[in-house]
Amino acid sequence: MLLELEGESLVRRAAQRALAEADRLRAELKGLPLELAVNPDYTGPTSGSLHRGLSLLGADVEAVIVMLGDMVRVTVETLAMLVAAARGTDAPLVVSRYGDVTAPPLLFRRPLFGELLAWTGEGCGKAVVQAHRREAMYVERPEALLADVDTPEDFAAAIAAGRPLG
Repeated sequence: MLLELEGESLVRRAAQRALAEADRLRAELKGLPLELAVNPDYTGPTSGSLHRGLSLLGADVEAVIVMLGDMVRVTVETLAMLVAAARGTDAPLVVSRYGDVTAPPLLFRRPLFGELLAWTGEGCGKAVVQAHRREAMYVERPEALLADVDTPEDFAAAIAAGRPLG
């Protein structure tokens, strides 16, 4: 997460995209403290990080978007589309779909938080997404946005691809 792409770390890129619509986010989050969720067991399954973040949410938080910092092509537009889709449905889950692949970012409503906290493993609550796939709403995104950085080769490919990274 500390590798640099276009002059900024992957973790900083992810955080900046999540905060890009600062005024709208501030309005949505008014009255809620923003806290950094640090997972002390970062070598364990990714579910530990998700659990840590969920445990910091106030009781008045109705939904959460889960995204991965290594998905370097996630755009502000994608995040806005998830929020807009959630406002237009009662579905418990809004999922990004890239062609035939479903992947983060994902929007989970509060009724699924308990299932997410009970789930352990890698990914962003894959078992919860599978369990609710029929009742989920899907947001279609270009397959090119699915790229992530898991290896040095992936990182080199992201650099070589150049702009726009979203």
